Amino acid sequence: MPPKVIKYFINQAMLRAKIDEWLAQNFYEAGYSRVKIVQTSLGTNVTIWAERPALIIGRRGATIKRLQEVLQSVFGLPNPRIRVEQPDNVMLDARVQAFRIARSIERGIHFRRVAFAALNRIMSNGALGAEITISGKLTSERARFEKFRAGKVYKSGHKVDELVDRASAYARLPKGVIGVDVIIVRPGKPGDYIRIKSEDEVKELVGELKSQLDELGLAGETAKSLEEHMEVSRPGESAGEE
Repeated sequence: MPPKVIKYFINQAMLRAKIDEWLAQNFYEAGYSRVKIVQTSLGTNVTIWAERPALIIGRRGATIKRLQEVLQSVFGLPNPRIRVEQPDNVMLDARVQAFRIARSIERGIHFRRVAFAALNRIMSNGALGAEITISGKLTSERARFEKFRAGKVYKSGHKVDELVDRASAYARLPKGVIGVDVIIVRPGKPGDYIRIKSEDEVKELVGELKSQLDELGLAGETAKSLEEHMEVSRPGESAGEE
């Protein structure tokens, strides 16, 4: 790939990161989640996902008009056209949940109560696992952290890329900053998921294959051999036992 092309993609990634950080800081109360930027021949399509889209749109679209001016004048996006949507499931969006926890702590709610409530919401919406880490001056002048975990939480491997959503937020209190880190394992099966079929499932599969062989005129010895190879050993039995 030519160096100019590589430099272009790097600049685009850095621009997107700057816009993402700016939106996260300015639309913290709206439960900002993420942004998607697509350059077209007619301008720039900007899609923003947030828990409360109305706070980004503003009254009669006043906020979104100011946002268009900022994206064009400050970040240099040509003719930005903004669309605001809500995530498919805000309970399984790590950034939304991290911001929600941070806002609750800022309102004075005890961090353990907030963490357990968030954990229950996440798990009740179908997550395979979740972990919430809250750190800072929680109960004394000495900084420490506490973790709250439920279900399976993957920290390494390709499962992280496929299923895990992670985000951080900060609650600003008079005694200092409280960090919030949220990991959510979304529902789904990783690529290397393996399940051993039950005996009934194997018998059903053998029956389907036998019927297909009958239709092709390959029944008889072929079907018998197939049934012998697909036979399931019961627990406690070995191949040589009678």
